[in-house]
This record gives sequence, structure tokens and C-alpha cells, in this order.
Amino acid sequence: MVQALFVHQNFPGQYRHLAPAIARRKGARVIGLGERPNIALPGVQHVRYPPPQGPGEKTHRYLRPIEGAVRRGQAAAQACVGLQRQGFRPDIICCHPGWGEGLYLRDVFPDARLLYYCEYYYNARGGDVGFDPQQEVTIDEMARVRTLNITQLLSLESCDWGVSPTVWQRSRYSPLLRHRISVVHEGVDTDAAATPEGPAEFALPDGRVLRRGDEVVSFVSRNLEPYRGFDVFMRALPAILGRRPAAQVVVVGGEERGYGRLAPGGGSWKAHLLKELDGRLDLSRIHFVGRIPHPELLALFRVTRAHVYLTYPFVLSWSMIEAMGCGALVIGSATPPVEEVVRHGENGLLVDFHSVGELADTVVGALTAPERHAPLRAEARRTAVERYDLRTVCLPRQVALFDAVAAGRPGTAAIPAPAGE
Repeated sequence: MVQALFVHQNFPGQYRHLAPAIARRKGARVIGLGERPNIALPGVQHVRYPPPQGPGEKTHRYLRPIEGAVRRGQAAAQACVGLQRQGFRPDIICCHPGWGEGLYLRDVFPDARLLYYCEYYYNARGGDVGFDPQQEVTIDEMARVRTLNITQLLSLESCDWGVSPTVWQRSRYSPLLRHRISVVHEGVDTDAAATPEGPAEFALPDGRVLRRGDEVVSFVSRNLEPYRGFDVFMRALPAILGRRPAAQVVVVGGEERGYGRLAPGGGSWKAHLLKELDGRLDLSRIHFVGRIPHPELLALFRVTRAHVYLTYPFVLSWSMIEAMGCGALVIGSATPPVEEVVRHGENGLLVDFHSVGELADTVVGALTAPERHAPLRAEARRTAVERYDLRTVCLPRQVALFDAVAAGRPGTAAIPAPAGE
């Protein structure tokens, strides 16, 4: 009988499938701890801690995220003390330490095994910082970025093992930590992210319906921002739409601030770029649909002729692999960790992130000759199934690592090295 605690600010987060898999075991007790309300998982008790107070106005700007993390870690620890008083003693704790929840779990539950999720380690070179050629990376910025790692360093120092979703994301961590981090992706449901027999359709908000065979270009991001190449994509649209008069563009994503800087003037990047490109876009063929339910997203991937996925060297989005599972032609940026998944000319196409012209030419080529790219679509689907399928590949590897850490032998987990290792 295992007792397991999963901790994530936005639980379930990356534990959406692992937590219920463990909960299905006979006699298991599984608790998910987080700040925000979210979906209910079968067999998992969801406990919330109160939102912590933010940092003080006089706190040094380097330390404001750290102060916020300490307060969140304190709130999570207090919630764990409450669970402890109720008799809960986890054998293993899985935690995303990025926001501070992992800071003090070892102190509350000294006998538990700790398996932490290592999503992104901040560096002033070789990653997202300085990737924008217009961004000046001063010593002040370098110092701020280095300081951001305090939360993770304190958390990972106390854990037994770590896990990263891609080889590149693990490579960002210090060599002092890297040898204790396995690479296991969370996986995608390639039974759902698939192209079933029969017609595929995507309904637009105005009632029009796009179908497989139409010249559809898709772009998806949680928030429409430069970190995910939204500005590059928008600047490529005048050429794409001008050269392909039948093309329809579907843009999925919110307008809130995401990972990077605010748009000039403080508004959304969508508003800023529409103003910049005023008079150069046929807006009747560009459909901003906001955030949409997951089944609708998969429907879009089934009809798109070219799915554009651009990103700074940063965290890889699940949506790109889901698009591949649906047999979409991914036109991705030649940046890590996209290059870890997409092989140019084999299962997708890669372009220079910063080249608006190359992106436009590649999308136009995909729209012009879809039959030429059919083998790439088939290989994209194969890649998604063979390397990232949830049920047959990734979840079994997650469970194997979970069991190995719980047993105190994380280094012996029978997890094959992923491609690129």
C-alpha cells in the first residue's frame, strides 16, 4: 500500500496521468496539493493551500520571485503539516519545485522519497535569455537570471531524484545536478491525437467550417507572444496570404502576458501586431479563436495543412507533439528542444526562427504541394506514437521511475535512453 503526495501550484499539471495511475493501485492513498482549483482526478484527493502574499515593495528586484517562492513554500509546508496531523505519511512525494512548493517538504516529511520535476533551469546564455537579437543582456540581467535558480537549487538539494521531459531541458541544469535527473516525457494520448477515418472538420466562430483538404494554416500558443514566435508568424502572413488567396489562418491562444516582455505600450501582442500590419492583412481570412477546448484543438490539427510551431530555446509545448500525432505537417523553429523531436525533411520542416521570409516560403510550399509532404505527415505520426505515446511509452516509464525512487533505487529504473541522449 503506497501513500503518495503530488505537489504542483496548478495541480495536476504534469501529474495528470501519473497520479491517477498510482491511485488505481490496491490500497493506495494519493493526495494532490496545489494552490488553484482544477479538474478532479479519479482516486485522487485534491487539497489546496491558500494563495500566498506577494513580495514586499522594498524587496530587491532579484529577490522578488524568491520571496514569493518562500511564501508559497511556507504555505505548502503548512498544508502538509495539516495532512500529517491527520495521519498522512507519504512514502514518496512528486513535486514541481519551480514556484517554491518543494522548499520545505523534506522538513515536514523527512522519511519520504522526493522525486522533483526539473522543467527549466535559468541561464544567461544558450537559452531563452538573449535569444531575441534586440535584447541586450547586461551584467545586471545576468545576475537577475542566475538568482532565479535559488528556489530550484534549494529544492533539488533536498530531493532524491529529478525528471525532465526532454534531453535539452535536462542539459540546462548544472552538472552538479544533472547526473540525478532522468529524461521521461509526460506523453500525449495518440489515440485521441490521431486522424480517424472519415471527414475532418473545424468550425469557426462565425459558423464557417474548414475541412481537410482546405488550405488551412494553424498557430497555437497558450499566450500569443514573441517567446512562441507569434510576432514572426504574424509578419509572415502578408506574404503567405498574398501568394495563396485560398489560405485560411487559425490562431489559437490568449492575449494575457506570457513568459516574456510586455508589448510596446503595455497592451497585448495581438493588438500591437495588428496595428503594425494594418492594411497589409486580409483579416477576413485570419481567425483568432482564443483558447479552445481540447477536442476542438485536435480537430484543428486534423484539418490543418501547415501547423506552425515556433519557440525560443525553452520548454517544449505538448501541442506540437499532439499535432504530429494527428498527422499534421509541423513547420517548426530550428531551436532546441524542437530539434529533438522534429527532423527536417523526415517528419517535419524546420526554419530559422528569426527569418520571416523563410517561414513564409516554407508555409507557401506546404500549401502548394500537400502531396509532396504526405510522407512527412506519416512519419510525424509514427514519431508521436513510438516515442511519446502516453499509454505504451511515457506513462510506463513514469511509473517505473516512480517505483524506483519510492524503493530508494532511482538509478536502477529500467528506462531506455531517449533519442538524442
